[in-house]
Formats: sequence, structure tokens, C-alpha cells
Amino acid sequence: MRKPCEFHRAAPESTVPDWTQFDKLVDSIVYGNSKVSSNNKKYWIGFDLGGTKMLAVIFDQELDIVTRARKKTKGFEGKEAGLDRICETIEEAQKKAEIDNSQIAGIGVGCPGPLDLQKGIIHEAPNLGWSNVQIKKRLESEFGCSAVIANDVDAGVFGEYKFGAAKGARCVVGVFPGTGIGGGCVYNGQILHGTNCTCMEIGHIPLVPNGPLDGCGNAGTLESVASRLAISGAAAQAAYRGQAPYLMENHGTDIRSIRSGALSESVENGDRAVKDILENAADHLGLSIVTIVHLLAPDIVVLGGGLVEALPKLFVDRVNQFSKKRVLPAYRDVFKVVAAKLGDDATAMGAAGWAQASIESSKN
Repeated sequence: MRKPCEFHRAAPESTVPDWTQFDKLVDSIVYGNSKVSSNNKKYWIGFDLGGTKMLAVIFDQELDIVTRARKKTKGFEGKEAGLDRICETIEEAQKKAEIDNSQIAGIGVGCPGPLDLQKGIIHEAPNLGWSNVQIKKRLESEFGCSAVIANDVDAGVFGEYKFGAAKGARCVVGVFPGTGIGGGCVYNGQILHGTNCTCMEIGHIPLVPNGPLDGCGNAGTLESVASRLAISGAAAQAAYRGQAPYLMENHGTDIRSIRSGALSESVENGDRAVKDILENAADHLGLSIVTIVHLLAPDIVVLGGGLVEALPKLFVDRVNQFSKKRVLPAYRDVFKVVAAKLGDDATAMGAAGWAQASIESSKN
């Protein structure tokens, strides 16, 4: 284990962009230049552990952003190196904010993969190639404060509840179509989960009997018909058949090239077949939300992720109209479908907010 230090900085790496000057500029323009003026102040840290990047954000006691730091995740280097990089990223943010370990009230981390929420262990993070990651234990040892973990989608939904599109709502459900489809729920200020595991696996709701298989081998799930991966596959077939000429000419039929931006361009440039595919996916999302509304009666359903960001009107309007049409009449006016507001910051912001709520409630 790397020896703890107050402000450890990783050795310069020529292959990693230096974000320091950029982050200083963002901090000065958006968040102001105020630094720590009293050693009595306490700060919360939110951390987003992503497949390609990791982000640490420091918040004051009122959960206003102070500063941030980021690095590439480099999951291929292994979990121990990954834990080192997590600590280094937090320490870099500490150095920018001019705070030491004694001023950290707590750390919250949004993590991928199946989790042990009580012990703070990542059982498996397939996109990183890590398993049995003792992240809570390492952070508490390194920084001398309490740490909590949450599923990354749960943290993102909590961020929207605390700071964003669903601020202050009694019940919020988030649906995030991407490679798969993630979901989360905040109910009465609490992340909805099992005794020691996450839930709200919206992407695995079965919708189409004997439908296509999803990545887990289940037939006809929401992921199999409405994820960005499923949409890209259908769009590639349309391009191959000559039904999406703009997509074919500019992005071809390799689904690795048909990402959210390419799909948006295709629709904007008249590929009707691609628009039909997207609208069909939105209808399936709407159908799944009908089930959620009947079960949980959320005030707000938040749609997020790159696909929704690239095509907000198509997805939000279509899903809202479809779900309102299919729910029982008594439920039509109790919820609304909105686009997420926080973007890439959602998970780190939600992780910090959840850490504050969890740690402070445990003291009472």
C-alpha cells in the first residue's frame, strides 16, 4: 500500500492531459476563487469512479462546489493501482482547495458493478477488470474519515434529487439509457435499495415476449430494445439496407461508430428509418415508465445519459406523451418526465450528498 500523505501528487505522465490549469479556470469562473479561511471548516468529497475517467469534487458544508480534480481511470493497471489513483485524485483536489485530512467530513463514491453497501466493497467491476475491491476500507484508512459507496446510477439520481432536475421531490425515478439502461430511485430522501444490494434494474424489465437477447442473455428486456447499443445495431442494419443514406455515408455500419451524436446527426439529416428506430425505443422506455408509475407513483421521472442529451426533445417529449397515454387516468397528472440537468457531474455530486445524509444520520 502506498504510504499516506497529505498532498501526494502522482508523477507527471506524458500520456495524460494536464487538467490543472483548465480546472483552475473553471473554478475561478464558475465557483469563485475562495479558499479555506478557517481550519474549523469541514468539507465533503464526492467521487465518480467511471470506466474511462475518475472525478473528485470537494464541497463545503452547504454542498456548494469548492473545486475538483480528475484523472484517467486506467482500469487495465489493476485494482491496487486504481485505488492509488483514486487517493491521488482526491489529494490533488485537496491541494487545490488547501485542505487537509482533518477537514474532511466524509467521502462518498459512486461505483460501478455489484456492491456490498455495508462493507463498502465492489464485488466486480467488469468494465475495469476489478473484483473484491475494498474501497471503503482503503479510503477510511487513507483519509481518516467515514466513507460510503453507492451504485453510480443511484448516486446520479440522488444528485438530480439534491441539486438538479428533481430537486426536493418526494419520489424520483431516474432512467439512463446507454450501453445498457440504468435506473435508480430516491424515495423520501433515501436511495431505494435492498438490505445489502442495489435494485431498480430497470433495464432488465421484460417487455417483449421472445424478443431479442440483452447482454445478460435475457430475452425481450428493456435493454434489448431501447439501449443505445440496441438502437445502434438497428440503425446499422437500416444503413446497410440503404434506408439511412446519411448514416451510411458518414458513419458506416460499424456500431462502434454509431454513437449518440451520430444518431442525432442522422435524424437531423433526414434518415427517417433512424428516427423511427429511436421513436420505437422511446415508446418502450415509456412503457417501462408506466409500470414504474403504477408501482411507485414518482413525482418526477428523470431521463439522462448521452442519448437523451443528444436527442432531448425526441426522448423526453415522446416518453412523456406515451407514458401519460398508457397509465391509469388517476395517475396522469401526478408525474412528469424531465431531462437530467447535471450531466457528467451528477454522480460525484450525488455521492457527496449521499455521504452527508448517511454519515450525519448515523450520528443521530
